[in-house]
Amino acid sequence: MRESTMSHPAFFNRLFPQSVAIDLGTANTLIYTRGQGIVLNQPSVVCFQRSAAAGRTKVTAVGDQAKQLIGRSPGNVEAVRPMRHGVIANFSAAEHM
Repeated sequence: MRESTMSHPAFFNRLFPQSVAIDLGTANTLIYTRGQGIVLNQPSVVCFQRSAAAGRTKVTAVGDQAKQLIGRSPGNVEAVRPMRHGVIANFSAAEHM
């Protein structure tokens, strides 16, 4: 039986030349790369601005900037924590973050 190309580590090394790990935590999101260590440590918060046109939203801030807006944002800006108790509670917000 012929072995699949997908099982060879060399294939994955060419496909993904740098190892990256992402930890979506309840409080903070961490991104780690091999050789550099933790390259990002930001709060797990994202802010959306609602526009009047058909309920559309756009991301206005992420991480530290978004955390500063919690409780201080105008009515059309909403700060969201997409993670609760270590589980994704808001998939759309987690995806945008």
